[in-house]
Amino acid sequence: MSLPIHRTLLLVTGLALALTACTSRENQQTAPSGAGPAASAAPSQAAGPGCAREKIGYPQVDVKNAVIGFSQSEKEANPFRIAETQSIKDEAAKLGVPADKLLVTNAQSDLNKQVSDIKSLLDRGAQLLIVAPLNSDGLQPALDAAKAKKVPVITIDRKVTSQPCADYLTFIGSNFVEQGKRAAQAMVKATGGTGKVAILLGASGNNVTTDRTKGFKDEIASTPGISIVAEQTGEFDRSKGQAVMEQLIQSNPEITAVYAENDEMGIGAVTALKAAGKTPGKDVKIVSIDGTRNAVQLIADGSYNAVIESNPRFGPLAFSTLQDFAAGKEIPATVVISDDQYDSANAAQKLGNAY
Repeated sequence: MSLPIHRTLLLVTGLALALTACTSRENQQTAPSGAGPAASAAPSQAAGPGCAREKIGYPQVDVKNAVIGFSQSEKEANPFRIAETQSIKDEAAKLGVPADKLLVTNAQSDLNKQVSDIKSLLDRGAQLLIVAPLNSDGLQPALDAAKAKKVPVITIDRKVTSQPCADYLTFIGSNFVEQGKRAAQAMVKATGGTGKVAILLGASGNNVTTDRTKGFKDEIASTPGISIVAEQTGEFDRSKGQAVMEQLIQSNPEITAVYAENDEMGIGAVTALKAAGKTPGKDVKIVSIDGTRNAVQLIADGSYNAVIESNPRFGPLAFSTLQDFAAGKEIPATVVISDDQYDSANAAQKLGNAY
């Protein structure tokens, strides 16, 4: 990591406190030692206005013996989604939750289907819900259905615009603004502070895209030698990222750097640049966010410059939060998971941490 671990956790926690907009306290856990995915899965938990089970009148549920529903938002063709779902399944198995009591659905990138999926999980007896929202808006009917049955809902990786504690229990995810800032810092380092940047935006309608864009732009503004010359959505998709990059190469041949708001679009950009006779990582610097094995390998190979991790391993935090809620503890409005960082100095060494 280019930033010391303690500084990264402080930065992440700081913004989480701002998001909750209240007086709060923080409780940090350190990452386990050793290589492998667990080494980058340490949470930094920011406690906002607590949400306690007794205060909102929800029943006590034994998490290990409960029927638990997990609503995945997108098809598992994306490494992030694969790792995310697997983390939920792995942690459930680790806790001894019977396989037939973990109900998993996939909305296939259809918001109406996700609403229907969540209602179906409730009809099938789900007592606890973990939801990876497709969009920040649009899930209120499903959240209302869960609230009517006093079923706590944890949202992960994308924040909804509904109210924590009132409409859902808590949000567990990365500090996306901070990710954008760290990506900008990595871009300044990769370019030496001079360059013309194209931004491959994520999908519209969710806070991930908005926050990663804001963080990057706010931070890059302090480096006058870098200008943003183009930005266009690639919808977090590799093939669309490639197609957008092909267009941008034609319309903006002066581009010397690319900020992709996820690895899949960044990898698509690599393909487009190579096809255009350019050398990614050298002629055109590339920084993206996620931490997939393919992108980290490209750094090690010299075709990429930096990746800011967006940690998909929500299982341990999600289940520990549900257990804390069942035990009567106050749950903060936002729980921030820590994210690692990869560059040419550590990519080969940390490849085993990528997903």
